[in-house]
Amino acid sequence: MSATATLIEHPLLPRIEQALDGIRPYLKADGGDVRVLDISEDMVLRLELLGACGTCPMSPMTLKAGVEESVKKAVPEIRSVEAVNVANMQQPAGQEGRPQPPTPVPTPN
Repeated sequence: MSATATLIEHPLLPRIEQALDGIRPYLKADGGDVRVLDISEDMVLRLELLGACGTCPMSPMTLKAGVEESVKKAVPEIRSVEAVNVANMQQPAGQEGRPQPPTPVPTPN
């Protein structure tokens, strides 16, 4: 049996999809969506963020505060929710590590 067939037949999938359907309008309003990829044996739900959600720097917050909270409330058997393509909330290049003092700007005499 393929992984896809196993997922389609998973007994928790209808409840998970129902929970996701409750937040999809909010995701779609910003040009995004979500797709279930896998439910592991240890009850970790793996998702793919689609559209704008896949590249949005706020996607980690959306995943935890929106998607995971909704799913775990509706399906308490789910232990955690992970996205395979969550954008990293990184500092802009050159700003890693400790903050640097501003560079003085020369002033005319």
